[in-house]
Amino acid sequence: MKLKDYQKASLATLREFFEEARITGPKAAYETLTTQPALAARLRGYAAGYKPVKGLDNVPYVCLRLPTGGGKTILASHSITIAKDAWIEKDFPVVLWLVPTNTIRLQTAEALKNPKHPYRQVLDEAFEGRVRVFDIGDFTQLTPHDMRSNLCVVVGTIQALRQSKTDKYHVYRHHEMLEPHFSSVSPNTPGLERNDDGPWKGDIKFSFANLMHLHRPLVIMDEAHKAGSDLSQLVYERINPTALIEFTATPKGFNNILHSVSAQELKDEEMIKMPVVLDEAETWQGAVNSAILKRAELQEWADKDREGYIRPIVLFQAQKKNEEVTVEVLKKHLIENENIDEDKIAVATGSQRELDGIDLFKPDCKIEYVITIEALKEGWDCSFAYVFCSVANIRSSTDAEQLLGRVLRMPYATRRKSPALNKSYARLVSKRFAEAANNLRDKLVDMGFEEGEAEANIEAEQPELLDGLFGHQTRRRPTLSVEVEATPEVRHAISTIAPGTIKVSASEDGKTVIDLIGVPKPSVEKVLYERTPANLHGVLRKKIEEFKSKNADEIAPSHKGETFVIPRLMVHVQGDLVFGDTDLLMEYHDWSLSDHPARLEPSEFNIVETTNTFEIDLDGNRLLIASGDSSEQLAMDVDVEDWTPASLVRWLDGKVRDQRIGQPEMLAWLGDVVTYLNRDRNLPLAQLMRCKFILARKLDEKLRGFRQAERDKVYQMNLFAPEARLEVSFDDGFKFFDEMYADVPKYRGTKFAFRNHFMGRDEVPAFDGKEGGEEEQCALVIDGLPGLKHWTRNVSRHRNSFTLPTSTDKFYPDFVAEMDDGRLLVVEYKGQDRTPEESRDSREKDQIGQEWAKASEGKAVFVMATIENKDAGGMRLSILNALKLN
Repeated sequence: MKLKDYQKASLATLREFFEEARITGPKAAYETLTTQPALAARLRGYAAGYKPVKGLDNVPYVCLRLPTGGGKTILASHSITIAKDAWIEKDFPVVLWLVPTNTIRLQTAEALKNPKHPYRQVLDEAFEGRVRVFDIGDFTQLTPHDMRSNLCVVVGTIQALRQSKTDKYHVYRHHEMLEPHFSSVSPNTPGLERNDDGPWKGDIKFSFANLMHLHRPLVIMDEAHKAGSDLSQLVYERINPTALIEFTATPKGFNNILHSVSAQELKDEEMIKMPVVLDEAETWQGAVNSAILKRAELQEWADKDREGYIRPIVLFQAQKKNEEVTVEVLKKHLIENENIDEDKIAVATGSQRELDGIDLFKPDCKIEYVITIEALKEGWDCSFAYVFCSVANIRSSTDAEQLLGRVLRMPYATRRKSPALNKSYARLVSKRFAEAANNLRDKLVDMGFEEGEAEANIEAEQPELLDGLFGHQTRRRPTLSVEVEATPEVRHAISTIAPGTIKVSASEDGKTVIDLIGVPKPSVEKVLYERTPANLHGVLRKKIEEFKSKNADEIAPSHKGETFVIPRLMVHVQGDLVFGDTDLLMEYHDWSLSDHPARLEPSEFNIVETTNTFEIDLDGNRLLIASGDSSEQLAMDVDVEDWTPASLVRWLDGKVRDQRIGQPEMLAWLGDVVTYLNRDRNLPLAQLMRCKFILARKLDEKLRGFRQAERDKVYQMNLFAPEARLEVSFDDGFKFFDEMYADVPKYRGTKFAFRNHFMGRDEVPAFDGKEGGEEEQCALVIDGLPGLKHWTRNVSRHRNSFTLPTSTDKFYPDFVAEMDDGRLLVVEYKGQDRTPEESRDSREKDQIGQEWAKASEGKAVFVMATIENKDAGGMRLSILNALKLN
């Protein structure tokens, strides 16, 4: 399973933490990483100082935060390999994988045992298939050979270990079947529980807990916000972990949050259906009817979708027994009042398990409605669930956020062509829309969304209801009502065109009332005329044209069908004209590892053996390996007689990988490295073998440095050298069009009213930073430029956005604009108080921006703008100077 960018970033931070902790210790490593500006901004206040496990100060203890739907379990599988290589430094560690409930325990164990499951495939690839997985109830099946020769993963619940008195519980009891594990353990070994009575009184217990204590497992903790009690800390002391990696969507104060993922990142990676479109009803019957109509509308879009089969499903949350709308009442209502075929309804509760054995993804499955109370909160996952309908007050429900999370999963994790299929829908019972919206927001926050993210990702089914929502003042959209004679079939056809902007109702005299909320887009008008009889076109066209003329200032350029193109940077390379992209330019560049020295000098890597430790000097940092660690490596890795230069090279080849370097070339280079260390620097092979994990990390770092040096060379040679030949291409350029940022949260601030945004003042993509911040001020300066035609934010990392190359990555300037004279303006905002590294980055961006503008031959202008002393006047002047407008 290919990892998403946010997942890669989470794992990269985890690896960096372990590598730093290996040298400076967990606390210092955590503080170093979480105070870095980029990571500190991402943590948004979650990092509140490192809190070690009581009595285990030197044990790394960190937590990764991912909202619901972020793929915590797949990350947990990958984190095992990272911890093994960067911290544990054993070929086959022991893993204790703890989850909050028995249901999840069984599901996780089953997935990890299944060779076809992505979780298991991650482990099989990392450990060459040498993986054993055990349910905690089967721990007596563990053998010493298993633990020496395989990755052993034991899946259990924290409750199984979280007991104040240990004598009566299975994992703490004496088991003779575990005796082989303790045969060579000294009876004086500290930290192990002993038998209180019986023939083995005073002897070490042959218990699972003691076995873990001996092998120092890596602990993976799911739902980590539930594991902060003093008793949980006591569990950690008992099992003596080598490291703890936690995962949660909703961290608590005791979780050492190392990396946090936003809901927008999940949405950008097509993992979740967002935003949530909300509609409220005063009665539960109204909410149910609204959910049914929404499902029918989505089915129409699904039938047109060619990306794969979708059958939208409504997930109903009924009330519990002795309340008004029980499962039975709701099902009866669906059948008798809504005329739903009983075969299309499934009930999933503790006593009624009608989904058991049913594959909801199969095209011949009839289920369109699922009724539950809370039974789906664990282990039920179907991305066809689109509509969440609760007939109770969700504020008082402890299960609503769990059920709501089930409708957020994106079908097949792929964005669909129809915008309607990229959203999820909530139907709630409430007297006031604002109450329903706040309840929904609170539940999204409970699922791990930031409050601002939650508010930005809640839309009203009826947009006019958004006025004043969450305290934001938005303009009321103009509305047009047209009364016509139409059949019920025509009414239904019109109602499904654009539910957010077209509403259909019946007047008291039986006529059809069509309400247009806001000026309709051309695409909406086209469908409206297609779905209405020709005899209605005259009156509709006349009313709509009058409405458009009266509200001409409401029509954004993109809504008129206008587009504009920012040209792409192109480069002549070896007779070809190619995109100006550093990754692509590297494909034209031949380089070899033989061009780089296969040497690690003493200042980079050195080993000094003392009586009790190995001391490794790594780039001036001292790293100690206790003798116990090295003797364990002797016993559990390979026999000493197999330690040869060739075996070390083969092992390093499995760890130091670069898919762009062929294995023969890599093996030759690694062979030269080992020869230099062993023969020329006289480092004994036994020492190199014992420190092989650290050696692999250092060599991997060297390779990354070599590749970046080659990228720097290619970047400078092709883009800035005197012989570099640059052009821009409009044909291959970046096209800006209506709804290109439909999936991006919108600006809901109250400070500025933008008049010249390309997609309209209600469609401005949200800014980074706080409301009224410097980026918004920059946008206001651009919005007021003389001769401006229109502008928009150029959303970073978005698939449609304009990019320029840098030596390390891609650069997404903040704003793009078109002037009345046809020139194109690109503005990058640079904040003040930059670090030296950020200043270098800004200089590189400015240089490539100016080269792009130069290659456009006057068709484009690039400006690096800064607000000085909170005064935007200087920024405005620099842009006007660049445009030669002053």
